[in-house]
Amino acid sequence: MDTDKRRGTTAPPTAAAPPDAAAGARIPRQLWVEEPATRRRMPDPVRTAAVRAVLIMSLTIIQALVAFLCTLAGSWLAFPMVLGGVASTVVATWSVLDVWVTRQVWNQRNGVVSVPSSTARRMRRERRIARRGARARARGEARIRRRGEGRLSRA
Repeated sequence: MDTDKRRGTTAPPTAAAPPDAAAGARIPRQLWVEEPATRRRMPDPVRTAAVRAVLIMSLTIIQALVAFLCTLAGSWLAFPMVLGGVASTVVATWSVLDVWVTRQVWNQRNGVVSVPSSTARRMRRERRIARRGARARARGEARIRRRGEGRLSRA
């Protein structure tokens, strides 16, 4: 489309313009471009603990602010709010530790999945191979014992 510089308007499309420009079609604009995640998603138990910790911490901060404002106002509610703030600080600290412990437990139980050749996976494979070998040896020994039962000699 040609722009008329004197009037600031656009001229009608010419025959050389592309077909969708002639039809007046507008190209939709994307509001955002999706990019692949750079980090893996947190496991469900860890994410649940993290959400719980964030909620508890936010309530603790709100309670501390209310206690501070009650103290400035000289309200009788200041002392109980300060005591509650101390207790909720202990609970918030415990909830943050819970996130850390949950993450460690999940990693120990499920292995580290961030690297394709993780040591946990290799160790599980080695243990599985050792168990299969032990079962095969036990079956072989049981078969040998059964074959020789009841006879003292072949003669």
